[in-house]
Amino acid sequence: MSNYYYIFFMLIIFLVLIPRKKCNDYVAAKVVNKRKGDNNMQELAKQFIGKECLLYTFNVSQIQGTIKEISGNAVLIENKGSIEAVNLEFVTRIHEYPRNKNGKKKSVVLD
Repeated sequence: MSNYYYIFFMLIIFLVLIPRKKCNDYVAAKVVNKRKGDNNMQELAKQFIGKECLLYTFNVSQIQGTIKEISGNAVLIENKGSIEAVNLEFVTRIHEYPRNKNGKKKSVVLD
C-alpha cells in the first residue's frame, strides 16, 4: 500500500515541476528574442562599474560581487578573488549592494 502512495507522490511532483521549467524557458526565450540588437542593459550596467552590486537572473538566482568590466554582452564580476562572467541577456535586475547609515554592508538583503 505504501508503494502506491510513493508512486502517486512522485507523479504529483513531476506534474508540478516540469511545466514550471518549461514556462521559465519559454519566458527566457521570448525576452532574448526581444532584446536582440537592444543594448539598453549594457548601457545601464556600465553605470555600476567599480561598485558592489547584486544581479538577478531569470531563474531568480542572485549574484553578488563587484562589477569590473562590461564587454560585448557579458559582465565580469569579482567576488572574493574569483572572477565570474554573466550573460547580460539573462540579467533582469541590477542594484547596488544596500548599506546602512554608517556605510556598512547590510547583513540581510530582503528583495
